[in-house]
Amino acid sequence: MDTLTFLGTGDAMGVPRVYCSCAVCMEARTSGKNRRLRSSVMISGGEGSFLIDCGPDWRTMMEQQELRQSPDILVTHAHFDHIGGLPEWADACRWLGTKGRLYAPAEVLERIVSQYPWLSNHLMMEEVHAGLSLGGWSIQGWKVNHGKNGYSYAYRFEKEGFKWVYNSDSINLNTEEKKPLHGLDLLVLGTSFVYEKAEFSTRSVYDMTEAADLVAELSPKRTIYTHMSHDVDMTRPPVLPRGVSLVQGGMKVLLGKNKSETAL
Repeated sequence: MDTLTFLGTGDAMGVPRVYCSCAVCMEARTSGKNRRLRSSVMISGGEGSFLIDCGPDWRTMMEQQELRQSPDILVTHAHFDHIGGLPEWADACRWLGTKGRLYAPAEVLERIVSQYPWLSNHLMMEEVHAGLSLGGWSIQGWKVNHGKNGYSYAYRFEKEGFKWVYNSDSINLNTEEKKPLHGLDLLVLGTSFVYEKAEFSTRSVYDMTEAADLVAELSPKRTIYTHMSHDVDMTRPPVLPRGVSLVQGGMKVLLGKNKSETAL
């Protein structure tokens, strides 16, 4: 059975934020329950493994998992917290004498190459068109609203009747954007705050109050919140809807029909 590993669960700044001395950041520096690397996951199973996103904490994540290489990485969008580790990955490929495969929609690849033009020397750029297959999963991507930050991509995965979505960066989805989110066994959703007070036009990711309404509308069998800022205190978690949980870095979830559960 395939396993979903949460390599990182933080927002763009991670936790602790280097400049911050709030209670959550201070706890993250001590016992570390709130310590969060930038959001990324690994899907692994008998048909291979791959990562979703490659932020600036990629090297730390690989060391924590005792991994020396990842041949395939699927990217959601070209923001630094999701692509900042690509130069290190490319350099690892160079030293190992291999070429990694970087998957993303065409315009995302264009933005990545414009920022890191040498990556194509060590990585194969694979455009995601109507869909793709990785690790035996049938994958469909679609553009989602990322608020003031423009857009991101969410990905829907299907294998042997099990359906789940990874959607780390979105807000205020319209009806069309929500269509692939119906009928899910598992929804992984980015929620940066419990309740974000900033003016709505300045925001880019759901908060947990808004996410609760979305989950009630979609009715996935299970929902996991990720992409969390220092507003979220894992030592004092908020009250969440039934079937919804928070995630810590390193947590593993089994992926299979009627088998979506936390792996020990």
